[in-house]
Amino acid sequence: MPKPRAAKLETPTARRKLPIRRKPFFVTVSPNVRLAYRRNLGPGTWSVRVTGPGIDWLKRIALADDLEPADGKAVLTYWQAIDAARALARREPGDIPADDDRTVTVAEALDAYERNLMANGGDPYNARRARFHISAALLSKPVALLTIGDMVRWRDGLIAKALAPASINRTRNCLRAALSLAAQRDRRIQNRHVWEEGLEPLADATLARNTVLPDADTVGRFVATAYVQDHDLGLLVETMAETAARPSQLVRITVGDLDLTNPGAPKLRVPRSAKGNPRTRARKMSERVPVPISPALAARLREAAGKRADDAPLLTRANGEPWGYRRNDRYRDGIAAIVAALGLDAGTTLYCLRHTAITRQLLLNTPIRVVAACADTSVREIERHYARYITAHADTDALMRRALLDIASPADNLVASGRRV
Repeated sequence: MPKPRAAKLETPTARRKLPIRRKPFFVTVSPNVRLAYRRNLGPGTWSVRVTGPGIDWLKRIALADDLEPADGKAVLTYWQAIDAARALARREPGDIPADDDRTVTVAEALDAYERNLMANGGDPYNARRARFHISAALLSKPVALLTIGDMVRWRDGLIAKALAPASINRTRNCLRAALSLAAQRDRRIQNRHVWEEGLEPLADATLARNTVLPDADTVGRFVATAYVQDHDLGLLVETMAETAARPSQLVRITVGDLDLTNPGAPKLRVPRSAKGNPRTRARKMSERVPVPISPALAARLREAAGKRADDAPLLTRANGEPWGYRRNDRYRDGIAAIVAALGLDAGTTLYCLRHTAITRQLLLNTPIRVVAACADTSVREIERHYARYITAHADTDALMRRALLDIASPADNLVASGRRV
């Protein structure tokens, strides 16, 4: 392939005549690809700039052979720099990073994160969630070239889209995880502070996570309405209302997880969630937490299980198929109809039953560590999301009044000298 001529850049002698400046000297080497030379006090540097629809990034390639002979790697001639620039600009997604000097782009980091989630039993949607809100320009940018400004502008863009604070935090968590995985796999990426500082969580996001139904009667009507609408949806709703499990956990419960050893005190072995370190995700998801359920719910679950195998899903849809991991589109409309029928706030979701169940246990003085274990969360998270708002659902006056002192006349117990009588 012919290489473009640039007399002022082709030789060290010609380049020494150029003025020292921060702005590089450019020469086009391919469509949308330019080789850049920056004249420094010492040896100059070669970089490649790639532009196009939604694409604009600049990456340093190597030193120029201004003060030492070229070695084909760290020090390049003008002609070698052209080859390196073209190869770097045309690298296809999926190529091994070690094949050239360019670190992965944001898009490639998300692809790798999605594959890692699938390999470790996680939810690949965690990678796709962030991609939905990232521009083509940012997706094409190498991770090593990201700046704090890039991250802040992206997060502020989510705010401008009027996403709920909790949704913004979940979305930025996905991008942070993808970028951190890229940095972990490629030690050349040294700007981890960019997303750690630029993607700080929104402080008020916990407010949206505490939708709690006002009383047990409302929960009962919620469950009853679900059964009227769809018996299988009713089972899903009632099981969540009693166990406080997440929907993603409920859909993974199997027939064998129903423990009827003690008919008077049945339990449901609930799979743990996929939250946390990806290296321990598969092991955690295989673990079960025994959670007490009522005999009435146990009887309904036993009837629904029928003669299915122990490893078959316990909770299924009306057509016999499983609900599916994180497939809330299969019950979203049904829950919305229940909320409308009961006249509840339009923002009420199935997840509110988890919040309500946890709050109900706290109000009944169940030890917080027990609540955390059964709900597959931590004491810290419960205190963070529920303790601040528990007074809105408790008779605070009656509870606090039990600990008040009842001293008839404090003055009678003292004398002028200060000694007790």
